Amino acid sequence: MTGTQRLPRLPRLGLAAFGALVVLGLTAGPAAAHAEVTASDPRALAENVTVSFTSEAESDSAGIAELRVVLPKGITPDAVTLKDAPEGWKLTATPDGYSIGGTALATGTDAEYSITVRQLPDEKALAFKTLETYGDGKVSRWIEVPTNGEKVDNPAPVLELKAAAPGAKPIAPSPSPSPTPPPSAAPSEQPSAAAPSAPAAAASTAATNAKAAGSSTGAVLGVVAAALVLAAAGTFWWLRRNRSQA
Repeated sequence: MTGTQRLPRLPRLGLAAFGALVVLGLTAGPAAAHAEVTASDPRALAENVTVSFTSEAESDSAGIAELRVVLPKGITPDAVTLKDAPEGWKLTATPDGYSIGGTALATGTDAEYSITVRQLPDEKALAFKTLETYGDGKVSRWIEVPTNGEKVDNPAPVLELKAAAPGAKPIAPSPSPSPTPPPSAAPSEQPSAAAPSAPAAAASTAATNAKAAGSSTGAVLGVVAAALVLAAAGTFWWLRRNRSQA
């Protein structure tokens, strides 16, 4: 009788266990793909920080080929350089951030890369809105920024920052390189022999004029001297002729 009384309880226990497993399976479900970000020094105003990203693959038919990132306020595209990325991938600056990509990764392979940021801004958190483009053209948008602790369906990678180190200050913007004057505008080191300076030209002109004036004066004096000689000779001849007639 004891055995016959326990038999009905076995199906009830089995059904309860099966129901618990079903509920657990429904609540757990497959983990949703997402994008993550970490930093080597997650502090406000930290310098030369390595920021690493991981974008989980969620396509069963194609691999990730490109990531488009919108930089948060306080980080400009020229303050970012590529440190590590999948083979053949390159980083290209955009007006509001950068894109990084190349040959599509194998299907199911997460996209992992890292950049170096010149300096993190003085903020409490940084959101890196990301668009994932797959080889088949599919785009996943991780661009939602949760507020007030609420959950969102497509959260952007968010980097939480600690307080700045004592004495940390913003870095001054990099100075723009001084423009190099064109060769035609470069000053000449030595004066050209074909183009004498104004004083030299004036002196040369004065010397030429003086020489010309001297030559003219000599010519006039020569003419006057010749005239005097002829006049004296004529006078002498005239006196001699008169004496011989007397």
